[in-house]
This record gives sequence, structure tokens and C-alpha cells, in this order.
Amino acid sequence: MFEFFANRRKVVIGMAHIGALPGAPLYDAKAGVNKLIEDVARDIEKLQQGGIDAVMFGNENDRPYLLKASAESLAAMTAVVTAVKPVLKVPFGVNYLWDPVATVAMGVATGAQFVREIFTGVFAADMGVWAPDCAAAARLRHNLGRDDLKLLFNVNAEFAYPLDQRPIHLRAKSAVFSSLADAILVSGPLTGQPAAASDLRAVAEAVDDVPIFANTGVTIDTVTDLLRIADGCIVGTHFKVDGNTFNPVDGERVKRFMDVVGGLR
Repeated sequence: MFEFFANRRKVVIGMAHIGALPGAPLYDAKAGVNKLIEDVARDIEKLQQGGIDAVMFGNENDRPYLLKASAESLAAMTAVVTAVKPVLKVPFGVNYLWDPVATVAMGVATGAQFVREIFTGVFAADMGVWAPDCAAAARLRHNLGRDDLKLLFNVNAEFAYPLDQRPIHLRAKSAVFSSLADAILVSGPLTGQPAAASDLRAVAEAVDDVPIFANTGVTIDTVTDLLRIADGCIVGTHFKVDGNTFNPVDGERVKRFMDVVGGLR
């Protein structure tokens, strides 16, 4: 596991979903960026009090999603993350959906320890044909002097179907070999929906040199079984009030979940 998770087994990364950013259809221009900062700061407080190991910032409410970040949304998200850094007590990462180069740029600008994105593959998606530029993202990381910034590769994108028809375990193994993935993430078909345990198991059996994470849809009822396979998980929807992705974080749900994980450790 990564050095910033020293002495941690079965790592849990909690999602800090930022509200819709400037330029997105759902952005609340009247409330402005200050409201985005206030809301995510409250979520971070509850995630940390609940005992999560790390936080990841994401722009899940920027629907419909972009494949290339807009200047205004990238600047605003960077500003939000920077504004709440003083309250962070755990490592953090960032994820600008669905632009790996912008994600790395933001990770460097904010001092993140890790980033998550779709870095490899070709997909038919809600956003059109999707072919991310892993080489540009990796080169940017190196050229900006942040080779320590961990790249978490989501190898089966939400809202999309892979046009590369190799089995998922081969795509994961290839991502580590050819694209220098620092971790492999396995997702379900949509945000908040679980990854197939068979996919997670196949990837874990094929890839033994980097951590494997369950990326979506993990709940208190499934975490025990999934963490028997994976090294960790990323949790967003399950930590929200009523299990709704776009609701605020429910601190009691976080605590109950982490109590279960503590038993596994």
C-alpha cells in the first residue's frame, strides 16, 4: 500500500463531492463558490470524524460531464480544494470527471497525494466516444516534478462500455505494465452501483504488484466480502443521507461503516 497509508490495512477513501461548478447547468450562481466550500467542508468534517483514511474530491454534480475540463470549472474546483485544505487531517486526492490531464494538473496545484481517473482504454459513453490520453497525464506529472503523485486507474468506466474487448483482468494487467498504474480500481456501471465481485476477483488474481480498490457501490452489507478480495475501497454514495449520491454526508453512516472495517483490520 502507499507510504501515506502506513500501518493501514484495508484502506477506505471517502468521497467529498463538490456541488456543480461554474459553467455546469446545475451551478448555483447566486450561492456562488463560497457555498461549494461551506458544503464540502461540512462533509469533510463528518468523514474525518467517522474515521475514514483519506478523502477524494470529485465533481460528480457537473452533469452532463465533460471529457475536457473547462477553464472556469477547473479553476473553481482547484479553489475549493485549496480553501478546505486547512481542515484536512488525512491524505487527499482529486478527480476531475473525466479529464486525466486536468486531474493531474489539479493534483499538483493542490498538493494532493493521489488522483483518480480513466487513464486508459476506449469507451462508448454517454459523453460520446471516449479515448483518454494517459501519456499526456503521466508526462505532465513527471514534468511538474510530482512523480510521487499516485495515479489510480479506473479500468472500467461508469456511464460507458469498453470498446476494447479484452477481459477486464487483461486490461488491468496491461495498464500496470504499459501505463505505469499505481493502483487499479474496479467499478460498477454507474456511480453508486457495485462492481461485480467476479471482476474484482479476476483483477486481484491477475495483478499482484499494485493495490486493487473497489471503486463504486460499496455498502456496509458488502464491504466485508469485497475487502476479502480488494486492498481497499472508495465510498461516496453509501456515506450520504439516505444513500443518495447528491445528498450531504451522514456522519452516523460513516461511523457504522468504519466500525465494520475496523473489525476486519
